[in-house]
Amino acid sequence: METTLRLQPVRQFRVMQTLSGNLGTAPSDNDSHTQGFNTSPFVEANTKEVSLSHLQNDCITPVFSKDNEVTISHPAFIETVHEAACAFFRGETIDSPNIRVSHIVKGRIPEAIHKPVNQLLESDKTIYYERMMFCFEIPTIHRDIDGNPLNLTVGGVRAYNHENLYSRKSAERFKVFVGFKNMVCCNMCVSTDGYKSEIKVMNTQSLFKAVMELLQFYNPEKHTRQMQNLLSSSMTEHQFAQFLGKSRLYQCLPQEEKRKLPLFLLTDTQINLVARAYYQDEDFGVDALGREISMWKVYNLLTGANKSSYIDNFLDRALNASRLAEGINKALYEESEYKWFIE
Repeated sequence: METTLRLQPVRQFRVMQTLSGNLGTAPSDNDSHTQGFNTSPFVEANTKEVSLSHLQNDCITPVFSKDNEVTISHPAFIETVHEAACAFFRGETIDSPNIRVSHIVKGRIPEAIHKPVNQLLESDKTIYYERMMFCFEIPTIHRDIDGNPLNLTVGGVRAYNHENLYSRKSAERFKVFVGFKNMVCCNMCVSTDGYKSEIKVMNTQSLFKAVMELLQFYNPEKHTRQMQNLLSSSMTEHQFAQFLGKSRLYQCLPQEEKRKLPLFLLTDTQINLVARAYYQDEDFGVDALGREISMWKVYNLLTGANKSSYIDNFLDRALNASRLAEGINKALYEESEYKWFIE
């Protein structure tokens, strides 16, 4: 009987520590697991990188308008997930969060309501970000697949556009994941048991508990094997072309036919990125001599294209890319569920 390893928490209760004591420092130039690799962002689209202190000191926190109850802020979300990771992975090195935001929401303080725009001071303005994603690496837990180092990574997404801020306070939605980040390209590898697409909570205590449950049930060895299995299969150029063509056709299928097929979330623009990277990507492009490409490389082309997703869609598409790569890998051996994409 196959045995599996699971991450086991060293504590089952919350560690009451300040975030400043937990965050640690960013990876140094001497870190063997990060040295020599690019620092491209894990999500691109229209995002920008910000610091935790910027979110804490320069941004307001939205409220539910009908009762003026405050929402769980972006900093509180980041702190809660980081504290849960520190409690669960006690003794491991846990890096500082890398935070990216998009869709800025601007406002003014009451004293500046009647000022012309060109006379506004920075102190007159208020801002917050509608969408925020963060992740932090645990570089002491790492794997290697085909020469690509992967660090265990924990993170989450908050999108206020998924909340009804015009109503009374209700359970708030969060997305949290644990998976691996490919250090060669900063692509996120997300599996089914490492992702909670909708955590609904009223407070940070419930959020902390939900994150701990996710970490407890995530199986890194199973996830690693799923990715390593992709190395044993490859697609011919013809099969890859079939896949690209069927991916474009998928969006135009009648609904009754589409419902019979597995879910496919990548956009036409992202499929174009996959096609371009097939020939041009230095790390995961096709073998110029054999014109075959391993499913591990195909998977990384998909996750690379996903970096162009908006924050609120990023994790769902990352998981979909994993399922798609695994499904097509099985279809190469005549399993039928994903066979439509390559036949």
